[in-house]
Amino acid sequence: MPSHCLNGGGWILGNLIDGTQAERVRIPHADYSLYAIPAGADDVALVMLSDILPTGFECGVLRGCLKPGDTLAIVGAGPIGLATLLTAQFYAPAESILIDVDENRLAWAKKLGATRTINNSDGLAAEKVLALTGGRGVDVAVEAIGHAASFDVCQAIVAPGGHLANIGVHGKPVQLNLDRLWSHNLTLTTQLVDATSTRRLLRAVSDGRLDPKQLITHHFVLDQMMQAYDTFAQAMAQQALKVIISNLP
Repeated sequence: MPSHCLNGGGWILGNLIDGTQAERVRIPHADYSLYAIPAGADDVALVMLSDILPTGFECGVLRGCLKPGDTLAIVGAGPIGLATLLTAQFYAPAESILIDVDENRLAWAKKLGATRTINNSDGLAAEKVLALTGGRGVDVAVEAIGHAASFDVCQAIVAPGGHLANIGVHGKPVQLNLDRLWSHNLTLTTQLVDATSTRRLLRAVSDGRLDPKQLITHHFVLDQMMQAYDTFAQAMAQQALKVIISNLP
């Protein structure tokens, strides 16, 4: 598990060790974690491979064991949830349901391939998903926010024999409803991204099967750094997904 490297990489880098927003950075074990950008590649699009695409793919799609024909629900239509949606399409799910409270992000989800969207402003997303699936629930439920309420929705909609893949970073404890789920033959997974899928995703971007540039909504230059941070901090109000900071005007 590269994300749990004990001497300089993984979760330590950028968390316990200062991050990489600098002109030059020394990367521990770089031979195992850095990839050359192919000639002619779109550098801006490939920025999405540094984090959100492998996170959505590895922690959501792969850990969720998504298979062709499965019904997938993603709770959270932010950048991570949408990256999960994009990479889930490698496995041709029968349904891809996106759940959020922001109509703008749900509209983006439709553009990026969601077959259904549900606005959970009324707190009835679980009931609506169960109605759509004839009461059975979904084969794969992905938690992509990190809130107790979104985890509860996933627990309520995952079908017997299904997978609940938690991506969101939870700052507080959540309740595991084993009184109902103990008989579900449920698989619950958590994971820090290892970025072991980067080479595969890089090929998919290079041959046009994956277009991560769609996730970028705002562009800034270096002297607009604080404006970029403010925009991302108010992502819903600014209708922002991912922001890009360039050294060129």
